[in-house]
Amino acid sequence: MLSCCTPGHGDATAVALSLAPRPPVAAAPRGARRLIDLPGGHFLMGTEDPDSFPADGEGPVREVAVDPFRIAPTTVTNAQFATFVKATGHVTEAEHFGSSFVFGGFLAKDVAAASPPVAAVPWWRAVSGASWRHPEGAGSSFAARQNHPVIHVSWNDAQAYCAWSGTRLPTEAEWEYAARGGLEQRRYPWGDDLTPGGRHMCNIWRGDFPTRNTAEDGYASTAPAKSFRPNGYGLYNVVGNVWEWCADWFAPGTGRVMRGGSYLCHDSYCNRYRVAARSSNTPDSSTGNIGFRVAADSGTAAS
Repeated sequence: MLSCCTPGHGDATAVALSLAPRPPVAAAPRGARRLIDLPGGHFLMGTEDPDSFPADGEGPVREVAVDPFRIAPTTVTNAQFATFVKATGHVTEAEHFGSSFVFGGFLAKDVAAASPPVAAVPWWRAVSGASWRHPEGAGSSFAARQNHPVIHVSWNDAQAYCAWSGTRLPTEAEWEYAARGGLEQRRYPWGDDLTPGGRHMCNIWRGDFPTRNTAEDGYASTAPAKSFRPNGYGLYNVVGNVWEWCADWFAPGTGRVMRGGSYLCHDSYCNRYRVAARSSNTPDSSTGNIGFRVAADSGTAAS
């Protein structure tokens, strides 16, 4: 697994692995956020970019057909996830496990001292009590980040949200088709230049990873889900900000696909904020830089 991007439970040194029974899923309320209708069609998926990671399966470039579908313009926010939890009583896997992974630079000194680092990537800490409610562990809150992406949610948690909201996770092909925004084989959703005209277009690590983040794009951690300019299809933050779960397996018997990179990506070690970049994690894993957006079949009345 690509623990430099997002550690999984197999990377932790002290994590309980028992899960309590899940509460029943309630029916979805009406009047939720509109999804964007996309026409589908054929597009060139993947890349052979010299900066790509061939071992991740980014290539070869191939023509892929996508049926018409609908997709959310943003990732699911803390406010939206809170509505789901209030309606269903859902308890996330991070809450069941009793911990989740947080970037160490965000932690108070006492919390950092009590949180074991991941051996291969010590900037990640397994933090007791970290969850979507408490993003940096005990004493932290999402209250001031209502419109930011929900984080510390596993693939299984995302599936539960989808079942409640009448949606689903996008397939990997749908995600890439939507993320490209109608541009063919460009590195980013807006073109090939990371900062066209000096303008920041996404939320990634700026500076020297992992010791100094200048936050010159405006954000050191997550940005609001509707930040920067949307792509040609009206989707926000499809690269940077948070990794997004997709429906597919990364490879048979491995983890689930994640796309888009996160606010921790930096070209010195993980330039996976390109449209074609891929990563994965186990379906039960959660970190402070994984979220999700929802999709639906074309013509459905999904929320």
